[in-house]
Amino acid sequence: MATYQELKEQAEKLLAEAERMREQEIADAIADIRRKIDLYGLTAADLGFARSGPGMAQRAKPGKSVAKAPVKYRGPNGETWSGGRGRKPQWVTQALKEGRSLEDFAVNGR
Repeated sequence: MATYQELKEQAEKLLAEAERMREQEIADAIADIRRKIDLYGLTAADLGFARSGPGMAQRAKPGKSVAKAPVKYRGPNGETWSGGRGRKPQWVTQALKEGRSLEDFAVNGR
């Protein structure tokens, strides 16, 4: 029969493993959601997220559309990036750390 200390150590190991699995499942869910957002061209407004308060960008007026930058790069899981200003997406940053280049992900031979 196992001792109290042995059972406690097993429980701690299981809790640590459960937390790792939770983090992995969250990362997988986020990646899946991002793929679907890119695939369907969804916006925060489409998803019901309100933007309000000081410093927030004004919504475009009805009837006016904002041109979306063309996709220049596609990631290994279907993620897209226009290569524009701002921070690079996580998948780009990770690929560059692994020694890959942006040309590896160029769309249409760009």
